[in-house]
Amino acid sequence: MMAGIVACVVLLSLGAACLARSRSQHLSVETLLVADRALPAPMLFILTVGEIYSIGSIVAFPAGLYTHGISYGYWFLGYLLLAFPVGYFVGPAIWERARRYDACTVPEVFGRYFGSVVFERLTAWGCIAALVPWGQFQFIGLRATLGMMGLPGAPAAGLAACAVIAFAYVALGGMRASTYVAFLKDSLMLFGIAAVGVAAICAQYGGTGTYVAHPVVFRQPAVTDMVFAVSTTVYQGVGFYFQPSVTPYLFTARSAQAVRRAMVFMPLYMLMYPFAVFATYFAIRSLPPLRDVNGVFFHVAGMLLPPWVVALVMAGAVLAGLLVLAATSLNIAAMMTRSIMPRLAHGHPRRAINLGVILFLVLALVATAHAPAIMLTALNVSGYVGIQFASLWFVVLLDRPVPARVAGGGVVCGAVTAIALFASGLSVGGINPGFMGLLVNCAVVFCPLWRRKRVT
Repeated sequence: MMAGIVACVVLLSLGAACLARSRSQHLSVETLLVADRALPAPMLFILTVGEIYSIGSIVAFPAGLYTHGISYGYWFLGYLLLAFPVGYFVGPAIWERARRYDACTVPEVFGRYFGSVVFERLTAWGCIAALVPWGQFQFIGLRATLGMMGLPGAPAAGLAACAVIAFAYVALGGMRASTYVAFLKDSLMLFGIAAVGVAAICAQYGGTGTYVAHPVVFRQPAVTDMVFAVSTTVYQGVGFYFQPSVTPYLFTARSAQAVRRAMVFMPLYMLMYPFAVFATYFAIRSLPPLRDVNGVFFHVAGMLLPPWVVALVMAGAVLAGLLVLAATSLNIAAMMTRSIMPRLAHGHPRRAINLGVILFLVLALVATAHAPAIMLTALNVSGYVGIQFASLWFVVLLDRPVPARVAGGGVVCGAVTAIALFASGLSVGGINPGFMGLLVNCAVVFCPLWRRKRVT
């Protein structure tokens, strides 16, 4: 029954994508990538939260709390709360720059601002380096979700089916199709997380006596933990909307005012996180230790809810992974065909983009077999590279006369610093490695401007 319900929901999502295609008079490259820059504020809100709150909200967030304790929740929720006010101010400005340069991808904005095709190509490679782990993150989450369903041949066959469905979303309508699917996905995710959270509260405090509560002693965060939480909140909150995994969705808006209106309601979606915390706390307090921490949320759901509700929870998680996977593969393919190898797309741009999507999905599917058990590593690498593009956006939005080689050098230095600190395990007072990398990045980019002003 569980597999049947999930399959029905996935088919319903394909119907939503077909509906989006039927309402588009033509399917041009602009329609595919930026929905003709025509989404009003409500649809932009649905698309953006649909892409931001990925499968990690159900899989990675509870797993992080379960593994690392409450200090993980501090920065995870903190940076989201900071990101939305920042997005309220920078989001409309990003949309204005994309419209000014008639850009459908992030590298096109940079290449046309700096007036360099080579720089556009290099930033495209950098954006892809940030997006590939993010796409891999979705596949790993889908594998964890499908593994909980206990189907024969899963998750290998299930992951292959997920790749086909993600491609179908792209082929049917691109970003516009993602908007229609996001509405269904958001509804199921909110319902599923709230249902599990409420069930956990009732089981823990309802007085039924079914579940034995074990004493739990939470480790109090050390000073370095709090330094990490604060630095991560600032680093990811400020840089959130400058990531290649988030920025392109702003390009789809009808106007700068639509972006601003959508940002006002973004924090409302965070109401689901307290329920995820309740479910994780129940697992820590009332369940034996779990070997697969990525499945902690589904373990709680399976113990407390009837099978049909668990199936809807899993369907929401599957749609979350599929939706972000489709958009990520579309962005990667667009950068490959428009910025890195534009000659291959000459005459048949849509076909080239679809081939790029297929290539990425196949490679990511193969790589998933060798992915780490904990998904946070892939997410960290994506953030360490992606947020370094914030310095380029600072230059573009502030219209500063920075040479392309200096701007590119800053991004490279920042990414190398962040990844080196993360890989070596070297701690600088508990400060997030990505924050250190961003400081180095901005120093390389903006210190020459400061010195030039002093000389003049």
